[in-house]
Amino acid sequence: MSKEPLEKQRLDKWLWAARFFKTRRLASEAISGGKIHLNGQRIKPAKEVKAEDQLSIHKDSYSWDVSVIFLNNQRRPASEARLMYAESEESIARREKELQKRRDIKLFSPSIDEGRPSKKQRRQIHRFKRKE
Repeated sequence: MSKEPLEKQRLDKWLWAARFFKTRRLASEAISGGKIHLNGQRIKPAKEVKAEDQLSIHKDSYSWDVSVIFLNNQRRPASEARLMYAESEESIARREKELQKRRDIKLFSPSIDEGRPSKKQRRQIHRFKRKE
């Protein structure tokens, strides 16, 4: 069986192989939900993608503008999957800005200790309740 390079591939399978989504089902749902655009057009999961196509991917608050470089049927390690596409400079800058914004929010937001109160905290709660 000869391994010849793929010319076309389903978009949901490519997104899964390129590690944008953990499963093909999640990729399919994102495409159906309008989170993925191929060459500026809203498409269906079975749409075939080929090299040199432009993708706009929106996931959570992040977005990628990528150009497909090659296709692969198998899900490979992240270092290899990163070679399947080229991301635009504007897209990288936009994502870095969003990451920094999230870090700042996390840094300056008050931390809330979850779980049961400590013995000292329980005593303070009981003292507070008795005062009323």
